[in-house]
Amino acid sequence: MTGRPCVEDLLRTLAPQVLGLLVRRLGDFDACEDAVQEALIAAARHWPEHGVPESPRGWLLRTATRRYTDQVRSETARRQREERVAREPAPAEIPAADDCLAVLFMCCHPELTPASAIALTLRAVGGLTTAQIAAAYLVPEATMAQRISRAKQRLKTSAVRFDVPVPGSPDWPGRLRSVLRVLYLLFNEGYTASAGTTLHRADLSGEAVRLARQVHRILPDEGEAAGLLALMLLTEARRPARTGPHGELVPLAEQDRTLWDRRLVREGTALLIGTFVHGQRPGEYRLQAAVAAVHDRAAHTRDTDWPQILGLYELLEQVTGSPLVTLNRAVALAMTDTPAAALALLDRLDDGGRGPLTGHHRAHAVRAHLLEMAGEPEAAVHHYRLAAALTASTPEQRYLTARAAGLNQRLRPTGTAG
Repeated sequence: MTGRPCVEDLLRTLAPQVLGLLVRRLGDFDACEDAVQEALIAAARHWPEHGVPESPRGWLLRTATRRYTDQVRSETARRQREERVAREPAPAEIPAADDCLAVLFMCCHPELTPASAIALTLRAVGGLTTAQIAAAYLVPEATMAQRISRAKQRLKTSAVRFDVPVPGSPDWPGRLRSVLRVLYLLFNEGYTASAGTTLHRADLSGEAVRLARQVHRILPDEGEAAGLLALMLLTEARRPARTGPHGELVPLAEQDRTLWDRRLVREGTALLIGTFVHGQRPGEYRLQAAVAAVHDRAAHTRDTDWPQILGLYELLEQVTGSPLVTLNRAVALAMTDTPAAALALLDRLDDGGRGPLTGHHRAHAVRAHLLEMAGEPEAAVHHYRLAAALTASTPEQRYLTARAAGLNQRLRPTGTAG
């Protein structure tokens, strides 16, 4: 148990437990989070060389408490705080799951921006250092440190309670929605990176799956929590086929489906089916998971049940009102009706250049695909090039540029020089 991967996994598991217990005792999230980070760094340096202690959680708690005490010594209220710490009885064993969920709910507070909530979640719940988070998001460490600092200050000034809202209470739906949204955004960034030279960031999507598993384990009757985990698993199952030998993007229709992880497909499908036994009305994550399940059970793209996917997107559009859902519905409409019908839907969404996705690379990419299907290659080339110019992802840019070049090549008369 002394290998580095084992230590890292253990620290990630223990980080929110120790932070939760420390905040519960001392109440200062900002100072406690800093203290826990220092304790994690100390453990990462000490444990691989000297071995994991018999009580790793207790070791981290003692170390973090000492770091916290060191921090408060320089403050005006040093004596009062140290006396309070000294008077604290030995901590009772509180279920680790309770603290994990409480920290997660705190980090995903609705008052925080999604970017701040994701960064704080990765640090406080995921156990990642600021440098690791900054590297994952391709920003300077100082920038990420400021983002995390502002998030913690916002929590401090908003007087967020260190607890998990009670299911059925007035603030429960909003708080749970924020948690699930942060995990959803975190997974998406890992599965399809918005910028950079690689299509995937497996560390981010893997962390999102890990945290979603925790939430589902703690809240087994929450249909949308199970739906989100199912969506992640059903989507993650395709990762082995999404890139070629040189890291190039392979679209869904061209993927070798024998490479898909059928174990994850089975697990995600079983989770999704289980969410309907409670009779809850499906929300956005269960509907998205249902779309993913329809794709995953098709042995080939020609076997895909496109009418069912179209119906699911119509329901999803009613639930979310998201223009990105409308974009996906247009693709399903082209497969069930005609590309012309899908292009007409995109025209309504674009609203003469005033629509919500105007200037978004995905809108141009989908339009290009539909124009290609409709037999309008020149217009398709134009929109593929626009999409390539707008995306910050190198693999996506290369794929879109290659599509444009391939179409343009076919447009040239035979024998025309390059």
